Order: sequence, then C-alpha cells, then structure tokens
Amino acid sequence: MFQLTTTERVHLGERLSEALVHEVDQLGSSRIFLLVSSTLLKTTDEIERVCKALGDRVVCVHDGIPPHAPRSSVLEAAANARSSEADLIVTIGGGSVTDAGKIIPLVLKHGLVEHDDLEPFHVYVNEAGETIKPAFESPDLRVICCPTTLSGGEFNPLAGATDEKIGHKQGFEHPMMAPVAVILDPELTRHTPAWLWTSTGVRSVDHALETLGSLSSDHFSDGIAESALRLLSDALPIVHKSPDDMNSRLRCQIGAWQSMIPIIGGVPMGASHAIGHILGGTCDVPHGYCSCVMAPAVLEYNREVNADRQRRISDCFGRPGEDASKIVDEFISELGMPRSLSEVGVTEDRLDQIAEYTMLDFWARTNPKKIESSSDVRKILDLAI
Repeated sequence: MFQLTTTERVHLGERLSEALVHEVDQLGSSRIFLLVSSTLLKTTDEIERVCKALGDRVVCVHDGIPPHAPRSSVLEAAANARSSEADLIVTIGGGSVTDAGKIIPLVLKHGLVEHDDLEPFHVYVNEAGETIKPAFESPDLRVICCPTTLSGGEFNPLAGATDEKIGHKQGFEHPMMAPVAVILDPELTRHTPAWLWTSTGVRSVDHALETLGSLSSDHFSDGIAESALRLLSDALPIVHKSPDDMNSRLRCQIGAWQSMIPIIGGVPMGASHAIGHILGGTCDVPHGYCSCVMAPAVLEYNREVNADRQRRISDCFGRPGEDASKIVDEFISELGMPRSLSEVGVTEDRLDQIAEYTMLDFWARTNPKKIESSSDVRKILDLAI
C-alpha cells in the first residue's frame, strides 16, 4: 500500500506573494499567522511583500525558531498563534520553521502549554524495537509551507522537535499535519546561504539514496527516487557554480519534492537518517550536514546486503559499474561540503552516546543491513569519523 498525504496543491515557480494570495482566497482565511525565517524578515523585503499582498488578513508575524525546533520555541510560537486567534498558519523559511509550523496546530488543538505536555504525542521506539505512533485527535488548523531550503519536510505529515531536557529530536505525526499547499518559489531561495542550500540538497539526495537502497521499496518509489536523484545530481552542481540560475534552483526544489514521495508513501529510511536525527538534536549538527557526513558511510556499511540496488544509484550519477559510496563521497566533496564527523565538530568521545540514542530512532530498525545494537551503529560511525 502506498500512503498519500493531505496536501492538495503545489505551486511550481510562482512568486510567493502571488501564490499566497491565491491560496488564502481559495481557503477563505482571514486571520493569518506568519511563521518566518529571521533572516528573511530582517535582511530582505520578502516578508514585507507578503504582508502587503495579504493586507490586514495577517494578524501576527513570528520569527526566531532555532535549528531543530526546540519544544520551547514551538510552544512560544503556538502561544502567539493562540492569542492571535489564527485560522491559518503560513511558514516561510527552512526546515525548522516548517517543522514548528506543522506542530503548532497540534499544540493548539490539544491545549499544550508546558514542555512535558508534548510528551504523549511523539513517535517512539518501545523496548521490543517497535515504532509506536500515538493516536490523537486531528488538528483543525491547516498550514501552507513556503520552503527556502531543500530538506523536503514541507511535504511530510511528520515534523521534528527537540526535547531540550534530554537533547533528543523526536517526531510528531498526523495525516492532517501535512500542509494543505506548498509554494516552491526559486526566487525566494536566492537569500538562502549557499552552504545551507547545498547541504540540504544533499539531504534530499540522501532521501533518494536510502529509498533506492531499501529492501522494502517498490517499483513506483524506485522510479520517483531515480528521477529525484538525477535532477539533484545534475542541478545542485549548477547552482553551486551559478547561484542565479533559477531554472536549476527550481529543478532542485522539484527533486527535493520527488525525494520525499517514497518516504511519505511508506518506504522506510535507514541508518543515515536515524543517525542524522541524533547528530542534529544531540550534537547540534546542521540538518543537511548530517547526510553529507553519513550517507557514504551508510552506503559502504550496507553494500554487502544491497549491492544490486546500489547499482541503480551509480547509474543515476552516470557512472554505471562504479562503487556508489565512492561516487557519493566525491559528489559531496566537490560541492564543498564536510565529509567527516570531526569536520562538523563531533568528537570521538560522543560516538557511544550517539550510537545509543540512534537505537531509539524508528529508522534504525529499518536499515537494509540489520542493526541489532548500538555496537552496530558504532561501526558506521567509525567509518565517518
């Protein structure tokens, strides 16, 4: 079975303010809560243009969501949305802004106020290694997401927030947490720092890599992942060299969207994503850098069980017959991205903790080469140190 989402529309290449007016008119919203990137708000006129286009329908503009969306920042934003009596959430920014915006309707629906109020709602792995997704009443508010990076979370009903008390990033999921619409405006991404654009692009590459490497994928998902990988492997280097190439930026955005479709449909990710969640929430490694560091190591670790599937990865890069791990390593390096844990500030004394926390992540259990204990995770980490 392939699971679909509740996202109804995706705008491709349309300017943000114009697309938002269309969406707000269609939804009949009159009290809009804008959750936005601090950089866009303070250093560009993008948010001002949106506010001008929407007029008095904007009731609050909130910024300042830190990386990996700490619970406290999500609750603070939700409190402002509550006091503003918002009837629509619009996110304009990167992955953490997107995640926070998708969790706010959950917080408002269930009257969550304190840090521990979120505890019963996050996805977790029980002692038997089973992934438990708590059931709860559907959020009422809908969200429109306008991404500025390539992490792809805007297409997912799953959102991440970090429990600051234990330093663990956790997932919150409900079908109605997927946005009603997504606006892909390549002009908006001109303001995204190059390192952030490129590293999150590698994150989307990693979505495709783990789909094509998965032993639980299907023909449809494989085809979408191959298309995503071909788009991203071609367009990312072009934008790296020519940042003003809007067509290539849009192709990157479409590749990121395609890379998410198998995940949303039910294809499980593997160790790269599981470890990445911990590197981000526990070690403060930027979201995209996690894949830059871990993707080649995980390909190498898994090769003995999925070498046939990894050949498809090599084909997408136009290098049939070559080792996929080596190809991806070289691709990431040529984009100027970090290639080791030490380069992103993770020292060897943190590896055991990372390995233990990874076993609490639901995707550690779905890696192609079975991971049975933290010592298996440590083997992968040792390949990346």
